[in-house]
Amino acid sequence: MTSLTQTAIVTRKIIRYGVFFLTFLIVGKIVLDASLGIYRKIFPPPPPVPTVKFGKLTKLPFPEQQRPENLTLSVETPEGGLPKLATQTKVYFMPKLNPNLLSLDVAKDKANSLGFSPNEEQISPTVYKFPHKTSPSTLEINIVTGIFSISFDLKADSSALERRPPAPEIAASTVRAYLSTANLLPEDLSGQATHEFLKLESGGFVSAPALSEANLIKINLFRKSFDNFPSLTTDPNKANVWFMVSGAREREKQVIAAEFHYFPVDESQFSTYPTKTSEEAWDELTTKGGGFIANPGQAKSGETIKVRRIYLAYYDAGIPMEFFQPIIVFEGDNGFVAYVPAVTNDYYGQ
Repeated sequence: MTSLTQTAIVTRKIIRYGVFFLTFLIVGKIVLDASLGIYRKIFPPPPPVPTVKFGKLTKLPFPEQQRPENLTLSVETPEGGLPKLATQTKVYFMPKLNPNLLSLDVAKDKANSLGFSPNEEQISPTVYKFPHKTSPSTLEINIVTGIFSISFDLKADSSALERRPPAPEIAASTVRAYLSTANLLPEDLSGQATHEFLKLESGGFVSAPALSEANLIKINLFRKSFDNFPSLTTDPNKANVWFMVSGAREREKQVIAAEFHYFPVDESQFSTYPTKTSEEAWDELTTKGGGFIANPGQAKSGETIKVRRIYLAYYDAGIPMEFFQPIIVFEGDNGFVAYVPAVTNDYYGQ
């Protein structure tokens, strides 16, 4: 009996101390994990060294421009000043497009898929024109770069403007479906789709305030974001791929005008490069006269423009480039937008 009692006492002690020990381990792990998390937050590990495997980069092909006179900028951001940006970003390789013996045949196939006759007219060594099979529309395409434009002769047939254009979502879907018929809707052309209502006035198209007053709707298809950074074009309000769509029921009368400037990005081939601080980019834009004014906005001469947002993005130039590169964007009041190359100047060639 005594032996059984002692065994029970020992068993209870083992269970009690076991529970205490297990509780200690659990609480200790929680405290240790929390402590390590706080330590890493206060003392984060240094980022890996940028790989810079592409060597010196070609300078970004910003268009030449006359900078606005008396341009004065000030910073009024939510952060209360210039924000902290990523210390390094990816630079992506863009495959080079080369002509070959099948370039014209490929262009003919695209034209046929888009509804145009394969009976081409040569405009230059690389540019060909294709008439539409049934409507007064023309496709002009560069057989090397793949850049193309579409124009519909409204003087020859104005019936395309008789019906109200479709809603933005329907128009965007129509454009994507149209491009898909010719395998011209790449996966990364899946960014924001914006729209603008247009009306015919004095022989040209101007912005309309609402769909009810519009003759056409313009759809802009932007490239997707890369590493959560948006892709921005030379004009941030205009995509490199855009279509003006009518409300006509006949498919051949739905596309009134279009521009397609797309160049592929190889996401599997990239390298990391050090990026400028927001202070360095700000100094380059305001003091050294660098960067590019993508949209001067509507500020009056001599008026100080307040910059509200500063962030990283990628520059989608709409022309052939070796690399898809990051930029630092400055957005201000009255539509002001400016770009500064994000990679530190040491890694740009002459």
